[in-house]
Amino acid sequence: MSDCLFCRIIDRKIPAKIVYEDERAVAIEDIHPQSPTHLLVIPRQHLPSLLEAQAGDEALLGHLFLVAAQLARERGLDSKGYRTVINTGSGAGQTVFHLHVHVLGGRPFHWPPG
Repeated sequence: MSDCLFCRIIDRKIPAKIVYEDERAVAIEDIHPQSPTHLLVIPRQHLPSLLEAQAGDEALLGHLFLVAAQLARERGLDSKGYRTVINTGSGAGQTVFHLHVHVLGGRPFHWPPG
């Protein structure tokens, strides 16, 4: 989608600090981090949100979480814990309507969030 921020980052039309990429996903550092580590794992396939995901997207969704776990391990977040978040819809805080997984760590988190 030509007007999608994340599609434009994936296509290298907008700069971003890419920390991981493969044939199905790209991970970047968040430009407005909410914790010392704040990464976004983004599928190359444009899905506006989790709400639009279908049964055929099951492997892709699993892949996003495996990438999130790998990145968390690589950054040493696994020893103290980290949070993964998918915001779905503007009421939940989604501001870019291209599905993405937030990986947050490096500070204590509380429950419930927000």
